[in-house]
Amino acid sequence: MGLLNLFGKGTGRNKEEIKKEKGDDTTLQPYSGMKVEVTTLDEELLFVAKLHGLRGNTAELHQYSEADISQESEPIHVRIRGYSDHERKAVYMEGMISPLPKHIWQVEELTVTKTGNDRAFFRLSTNLDATVTMFGGLEMGERPCKLLNISVGGAGISSEYRYHKNDKFLLKVQLLEDRPESAIFCQVLRVVEKDESRFEYGCQFLEMTEEDQEKITQNIFAAQLEERRRRKRSS
Repeated sequence: MGLLNLFGKGTGRNKEEIKKEKGDDTTLQPYSGMKVEVTTLDEELLFVAKLHGLRGNTAELHQYSEADISQESEPIHVRIRGYSDHERKAVYMEGMISPLPKHIWQVEELTVTKTGNDRAFFRLSTNLDATVTMFGGLEMGERPCKLLNISVGGAGISSEYRYHKNDKFLLKVQLLEDRPESAIFCQVLRVVEKDESRFEYGCQFLEMTEEDQEKITQNIFAAQLEERRRRKRSS
């Protein structure tokens, strides 16, 4: 008998049954120390935090970004998105949060609503001037583009120049007038040809440290807050 037959091939068991038997369930579960983004039910970012003290359907959120809600607020029904860099999976939760001292939030009625391989990060829609710099190939050099959206993990851009899946480039954009320009190394994951002279690209950020992610998160949050203030002033 060959080794493959000895370890399950041809036994009539599928891979999922074998995984469960080995205790290798790949469904991502929330865990203490998980980085999460907390949003309203309308998908507006409230703050970024780390999940701690997970006990049944209760936990704490240790906030490390700014927050657009008062620590004096009543309990709020929120969505909580967590992500595992190691497993490249997202876990989506809901719960009721209440303020505690020192930028900590108590979570109750915590419920996992789904898990998946899709992106976990809050994505801010934008329409900002930006540039793409290629370091080789026919499109080598700096070219203008539009930043359509941005998250901690990646961005969507629009350009009249053609790039290809897996192309790598440097994306430069200033999210806010009073903050420094961000320069982020990216790789093209998706190409959408809108017409003969315009293309849209879904890009993943590369070589990001946790400090880099936190800086981008702060800039995204500040840009969202400024947009909300603009809408209020014009209404």
